[in-house]
Amino acid sequence: MDLLNPSERTEKYRAQLLDFMDTHVYPNESVFDQQMRESENPHATPPILLELKAKAKEAGLWNLFHPHAEWGPGLTNLEYAPLAEIMGRVAWAPEVFNCNAPDTGNMEVLTLFGTDEHKKLYLQPLLDGEIASAFAMTEPGVASSDATNVELSMVRDGDEYVLNGRKWFASNAVRPDCKVLIVMGKTDPAAATHRQQSMMVVPTDAPGLTILRNLPVFGYVDRESHGELVFENVRVPAKDVLKGEGEGFAISQARLGPGRIHHCMRTIGIAERALELMCTRATQRVTFGQPIADRANIQDWIAEARIDIEMVRLLTLKAAAMMDTVGNKAAATEIAAIKIAAPNIALKIIDRAIQVHGGGGVTDDFPLAMAYAHIRTLRLADGPDEVHKRAIARRELRPYRDAASAPETVAGVSDQALVSR
Repeated sequence: MDLLNPSERTEKYRAQLLDFMDTHVYPNESVFDQQMRESENPHATPPILLELKAKAKEAGLWNLFHPHAEWGPGLTNLEYAPLAEIMGRVAWAPEVFNCNAPDTGNMEVLTLFGTDEHKKLYLQPLLDGEIASAFAMTEPGVASSDATNVELSMVRDGDEYVLNGRKWFASNAVRPDCKVLIVMGKTDPAAATHRQQSMMVVPTDAPGLTILRNLPVFGYVDRESHGELVFENVRVPAKDVLKGEGEGFAISQARLGPGRIHHCMRTIGIAERALELMCTRATQRVTFGQPIADRANIQDWIAEARIDIEMVRLLTLKAAAMMDTVGNKAAATEIAAIKIAAPNIALKIIDRAIQVHGGGGVTDDFPLAMAYAHIRTLRLADGPDEVHKRAIARRELRPYRDAASAPETVAGVSDQALVSR
C-alpha cells in the first residue's frame, strides 16, 4: 500500500464503515442527543450507543485501531488512517467501533507493558468495550506540556507505592464505567531528568482517590468528561508499575505518538464534514437575491478548504507511512507537523462553516459549535502547538548548529553536515 493506493483490507473496511455510518450513525445523531438530554448523568452511556456498539462488533468493525492481530485486524497506521477519518466525522462515532481516545492509547500501553493480570482485569474488558479508562498525566500546578514537570509523588513503601498529588483533564475519569487509570508520577526526583517518572495502573475505586469534578470545556460538559483527581495516600502495589520504575517518560512517548496521529486522522473527518455542511448551507440560503454559494468570498472559502484538507491528509498519510516503515522516532517531525496542522486547518474550516450558517452555526442545532470547541482543545492536548514547533525547529537547526560549531567550517563540511540530516 502506498499513500495514494489503499490496500485491499482498507478498501474493504472503508466500504463497510461508510455503509455503517450511513445506515446507523448519521440517522441516530438526534437520538443520541435526545437520550443525553434526558439522562440524569451527563457522562452516562446512552442506550443508542450500546445498541450501535453491538451492531458494530457483530459486523466485525471493532478494535480497528489495534496494530496487534491478536486483538484486532492488525492494520498498519497507513491502513487505519482513512478509517479513522470516517469515524471522526461524528464526535461519538469512534466509540461505536471501540476506537475512541483515551481508551485506544491505554489499550496499546497495556498490550505492550501490562502484566498478565492487567490484561485480564483491564485490557480484555477494554477490548470488549465493557469498561472505560483514563490517562492521568496533566496537572493543574505545573506546565504539563513539559512532562518532566510532573509532581505527583510516588514514594516506595515496602511492596507498595504511596501516591499523593493532583491531576486534571483526565478524560473519561468521571464516566461511571471508568474502572482504571494509568497514572504518571515522580518516583525518584534525584534520578536523571527522563528517569524520574513512572507509570502505574490504579483502579478508580482505590482508597484515597477522589474524583473531584468534571471540567467543562468552552462551556460544554463533554460526555467523556475531563476529570480533576486528588490522590491522598493512595497505595499501589509495586506489581502495578508498568515496565519498571523510571520508565514513565519512555512509555508516554510510545503512547502519545500513535495517539497524536489518531487525533489528526479523526480531525480530517471533522474538517470534511464541516466543508460538506458549509456547501449545503451555502446552496440553500439566499441573500440579496443570490444564493450564498454564488458569492466570490464563499467560493474562495470552499476552494481553500478543499486544498487545505488535501494537504493535511497527505501529510498525515506520510507520517503514518513513516511510522510503519521507519518507526515513531524517525517520524517525529512529521507527527509533530500534523499535530499542529490538522487542528488549525480544521478550526479555520469550521469557523467559516459557522459564518456561512449565520446565527444557527453557534447553536446546538448544528454540530459546528461543539466541533469548534472540541478541536480547539486539541491544540493543547498531547502537547500544545508551541512545543511541537519547538521540536521541529530544533531538528531543523541541528545540522546548521553542528556545522557552525565545527573547528573548521568550510563549504564542503557544511554541505556534508546538511546532507547527513
